[in-house]
Amino acid sequence: MPKTLFAVALAACLAGDASIDARCPAAEPTPPAGFEPLFRELAPEVFARIDVTPKHYRQIEPSLHHLAGRHADSILPLSRRQQIDVFVNLARFIDTKRNATGDTVVIGPGRDMIGLLDPARGLDPKEITALATGYGATATIFKQLESGQTIRQVADAFLGAAGKAAASGRPTTIVVLGHGAPEEIQSYSISFQRLADAFITGATQPADVNKGPPQPVDLGHIVLVCDDCYSADFLINLAAAIEAECRMRNLPLAALPVCIAGTNRDRVGHADFGEKFVPHFWKDVIELFYVRRPRPEQVTLRDFFEKVDNMMYGYGRAPQVDGNGAITYRLVDPELCQDPVVFVPLDDKDLATLRTILGLPADTPLPRLLDVG
Repeated sequence: MPKTLFAVALAACLAGDASIDARCPAAEPTPPAGFEPLFRELAPEVFARIDVTPKHYRQIEPSLHHLAGRHADSILPLSRRQQIDVFVNLARFIDTKRNATGDTVVIGPGRDMIGLLDPARGLDPKEITALATGYGATATIFKQLESGQTIRQVADAFLGAAGKAAASGRPTTIVVLGHGAPEEIQSYSISFQRLADAFITGATQPADVNKGPPQPVDLGHIVLVCDDCYSADFLINLAAAIEAECRMRNLPLAALPVCIAGTNRDRVGHADFGEKFVPHFWKDVIELFYVRRPRPEQVTLRDFFEKVDNMMYGYGRAPQVDGNGAITYRLVDPELCQDPVVFVPLDDKDLATLRTILGLPADTPLPRLLDVG
């Protein structure tokens, strides 16, 4: 039977093998009470206005919900017509960013891949190295049992590699498989703040060495994939920490990394435990892009927020066909629903567009990471 990664980590904690601190909240506000009924009421009209298929709307509706919920205080006082317009324009903005970033390569020729694998036996480095080899990428794997190092030594080596990737400017995909919490990569006790510091230190290293003016922190060449419990929460916290650190150090921020979470907000991850320990999300990535033939020339972000999302939607839900032949889903086990999410960085023009849609002043601070489904 599948088990949740969080449950396994908790069992280890009780056995004295791990520690779980109190979960810190993700860096997103809770919408006021009136937002949820409003969103449910207007969703059918929003869907009708944006002219997409039911499947496509299913993929972007959670993103719309989170984006609008963050700005509920600005939306609730509006008239019903204005509220619908805001929801529709936010949905179209999300769709625009999906289209604009869909061709971003995640796995492909000439790309570097860095893997951080849980020390648990069964999670084989080949889960990443085989994919890398199959697509002409190079892979560097960090795993405690494989290396013979301590947990801390592996964590430090991984953070060093992440910093070098930030400094190099080379297209790099970092994959984390294991146990997680909103505040850390739990398998190696790597907090989101430590990873943020590693990225910023790496990105600014050339300027520090040359004693020149601060270079913009540009992490746009990095794709970070986390398949563990509460990975969306962790990535939201990571992005917020990078932004906060850049502000504190007066460093210009050019771009956050692209981030892919195997689990959505406040969701645990699941894995099959047998001869091999493979989380469901990454197992589906391997099935879609390594096992199945023919293989694509490269794996893009669009493959994740369409193909992987579609396969993962089946966990905890059962497909059914209505009288018109349309396929819908029936919720069977909410616990198994992970609902992965892709986050893409926003630039200054994107932020200005969002402020216009929401009717916000031009100097209103907004997060530079967007959930696109």
